[in-house]
Amino acid sequence: MTPTDPPAGLVFRDSARLTDQITDAIRTLLTERLKRRGLVVAMSGGVDSSVCAGLAVRAVGAERVFGLFLPERDSDPQSLAIATEWAGLLGIEHRVENIAPILEAAGCYERRDEAIRRAVPEYGPDWRCKLAIPGGARPGALNVTQLIVQPPEGPARSIRLGAAEYRQIVAATNFKQRVRKMLEYYHADRLHYAVVGTPNRLEYDQGFFVKGGDGLADLKPIAHLYKTEVYALAAYLGVPPSVTDRPSTTDTFSLPQTQEEFFFSAPTRVLDLVLQARNAGCSVEQAALETGLEPALVLALYRDIGQKRLTTEYLHLTSLLVEDILL
Repeated sequence: MTPTDPPAGLVFRDSARLTDQITDAIRTLLTERLKRRGLVVAMSGGVDSSVCAGLAVRAVGAERVFGLFLPERDSDPQSLAIATEWAGLLGIEHRVENIAPILEAAGCYERRDEAIRRAVPEYGPDWRCKLAIPGGARPGALNVTQLIVQPPEGPARSIRLGAAEYRQIVAATNFKQRVRKMLEYYHADRLHYAVVGTPNRLEYDQGFFVKGGDGLADLKPIAHLYKTEVYALAAYLGVPPSVTDRPSTTDTFSLPQTQEEFFFSAPTRVLDLVLQARNAGCSVEQAALETGLEPALVLALYRDIGQKRLTTEYLHLTSLLVEDILL
């Protein structure tokens, strides 16, 4: 099976029915629980935020959806162009807020580069970088994040980071998600709107979000949908090919970086199938039979899914209380 093959063996839900269910739920939650007038959606040019924007318009109408574009110094300019195109097709009000000045004032880039220079002393402002997991979940592969740096002239090279350097780079880049969320809530507060979160089920399950950043939202309408279902919804909602044909990217570092390269251990279409099999209680052998994958790969992915759930459990926790408080 290759990433472009259609999912086989396991069942994904009907897009028309999902759209009706989700939009009904959005309307109910917005009026009965959140008690807000409309929805703010931060649009990255990716399929998840594009689908969320489309669902928001279906649920409450274009006049009550506000699109927000939040680029920074390392963002791909194409992301803004793609998001703007879709917002225009939806007919929603939208605004660009360049967050680079806020990030510079907070020391985001400086703190990141300080950690990089401890590993690569010659690293300078005209270099580019990213984090990557080259091994993935291949049986026997060493799943260790590495730093990839590229000078202005010359090939990129890979460096294995120390734990302190890795944590500082991640902590510094997490400013980006947290600043974006701050601006989302600014606009939500001034409009009396609610903030829409855009994680799909794979991201939500595996902890691929920043606590207090993109993990923070008033409602998350696609967190129960596998990525394959999100792509099917995109087609149903008319999301343009400029979005759906584009590889999923973190758009966090200056070098191009896919989500698979940064966090996930296999193509998301493969992970959808394996995660669904694991959630259904399938054995490794059953999952291999259903998906057409090699049992050794299924076992490696099962282990990786379990390990990520364990290590990212903290991200799902709300503030802990010493004693329960009844409200």
